[in-house]
Amino acid sequence: MNGAREVEVVVIGAGQAGLAAAYHLRRTGFEPDRDFVVLDHSPGPGGAWQFRWPSLTFGKVHGMHALPGMELTDADPARPSAEVVREYFDRYERTFGLRVRRPVEVRAVREGVGGRLLVETSDGDWSTRALINATGTWDRPFWPRYPGQETFRGRQLHTARYAGPEEFAGQRVVVVGGGASGTQHLLELAPYAAATTWVTRRPPVYREGPFDQEAGRAAVALVDERVRQGLPPRSVVSVTGLPMNDAVRQGLADGVLERHPMFDRITPDGVRWRDGREVAADVILWATGFRAALDHLAPLRLREPGGGIRVEGTRAVVDPRVHLVGYGPSASTIGANRAGRAAVRDIGRLLAQEPVAA
Repeated sequence: MNGAREVEVVVIGAGQAGLAAAYHLRRTGFEPDRDFVVLDHSPGPGGAWQFRWPSLTFGKVHGMHALPGMELTDADPARPSAEVVREYFDRYERTFGLRVRRPVEVRAVREGVGGRLLVETSDGDWSTRALINATGTWDRPFWPRYPGQETFRGRQLHTARYAGPEEFAGQRVVVVGGGASGTQHLLELAPYAAATTWVTRRPPVYREGPFDQEAGRAAVALVDERVRQGLPPRSVVSVTGLPMNDAVRQGLADGVLERHPMFDRITPDGVRWRDGREVAADVILWATGFRAALDHLAPLRLREPGGGIRVEGTRAVVDPRVHLVGYGPSASTIGANRAGRAAVRDIGRLLAQEPVAA
């Protein structure tokens, strides 16, 4: 294998999904560095949370679920979520001795020899019998394309580079996107910006009342159906609607959350609709979501004609050695925990079979 180090399982990514999978591997009897490795490209613990903007305090985070085996307790809701989660993940890795290797960039996963997979990285290659991919979405921000985009004289940025509302003081800001990030950005920006304009492809749907288990299961089922069909997954939030809370009610009353349909083109000085209406802008903030970071799996040809990877549970249908956790219906913190456990259970069955001779 050209000097590749051999293990039974490689876990790619040390966010919620990757750490949950590593925990269950360890509980099942797998030893870190001997039987499995966790590879993470980030500079330190915290997964994608470490890159969140400072104004996203822990108290504003919806549905952050504890990792298996260790509760997140006594977190100060006023602290930045990036700090709280980074410290929690760091403590988790050390407590369970997961020995995450970082920063390691996984460049490609391809067919190896003897029925194994070859994982090519910035820190050498690994030969493995099974792979748990937990790379999430943060590294693939989605930027829609619109006519005239390259002519805009102001600033364009994505949620992934949002650092807080202060940097928009006195500016005219167009926020694009109808998800949770878009509404949070608008509500934060309004007191600082000279003007804000909110545009979305579809009218926002607000959810009143508690989000119970039945509603959660129904939402996950809708996302799961797309994945089973080999279509790119939609976020769970896209099928649940936006939670109605006091801040959102105030934003609606103040006109901050007055939604406009998508513009038709971008001009040097702003955006324009087909009917001739224009809005001047200094900044276009694209709160347009993310796509699954799966380019390193391209050599395995897992994608379906619909553009997604068809999975059953967490297992890629095309290649049962590959498991995707934190993908599609498991792209929530509680879903990632469950998916990590399910992936390890399936991999245990796979590895119990006789390995293919080299």
